[in-house]
Amino acid sequence: MLTKAEFVVALKETLPEVFETKVSAEKAYDAFCKVLTKGVVSEQGVRLPNVGAFSVYDRAERTGRNPQTGQPMTIPARKVVKFSPAKALMENVNK
Repeated sequence: MLTKAEFVVALKETLPEVFETKVSAEKAYDAFCKVLTKGVVSEQGVRLPNVGAFSVYDRAERTGRNPQTGQPMTIPARKVVKFSPAKALMENVNK
């Protein structure tokens, strides 16, 4: 799994003319994450061409089982982030 530090180094190496230092690449990464989070939290969703789309959907309340006791329990309703990969990404994964 690619860590944040590895991602920042790769970003700097991919665009050396834009990111002269790792600090500048890390600031860009942090800004990207902030914009992505804001778009998802606002429930607008975020679509990244060739990557995919992030959206929020409501998961209904449902009945589950406690794995330790086997007793039925109610799992409360909540909002969940959904990622749908783009066709281009899936084609690259399945090469």
